[in-house]
Amino acid sequence: MPGPARAGLFVYAKDAERIARFYEAVAGMARLHARDELIVLESPDIQLLVHRIPAEIARDIVITSPPAKREDTALKFFLTVPSLDEARTVANRLGGDVFDENWQIPGFNLCNAMDPEGNVFQVRESVA
Repeated sequence: MPGPARAGLFVYAKDAERIARFYEAVAGMARLHARDELIVLESPDIQLLVHRIPAEIARDIVITSPPAKREDTALKFFLTVPSLDEARTVANRLGGDVFDENWQIPGFNLCNAMDPEGNVFQVRESVA
């Protein structure tokens, strides 16, 4: 990839490694580098920085199984995937979900999804 991304997104996670593996698998992202508190992932579309929540804060956060949806936020990002069905299968295997309700907009089929910590985002599949 040609140099650092010009735009990206931070995801704060209790289990940064698990969340990074989830986005690597579901969105086909590549791991650029990692250190204790930060894992940097990238695709041709976006750079995702998975930042570990500090232990003193994380100990008060409970992640249920399945995770409770955290959708009451001001921002929601989207990722384009080759196949919604494939993303659904991979997400379910890794503790997340790609929801069943799909929408169509010009050029895309899309639906909401959730990572293993309950963060809601959207996945899009291009249509020819």
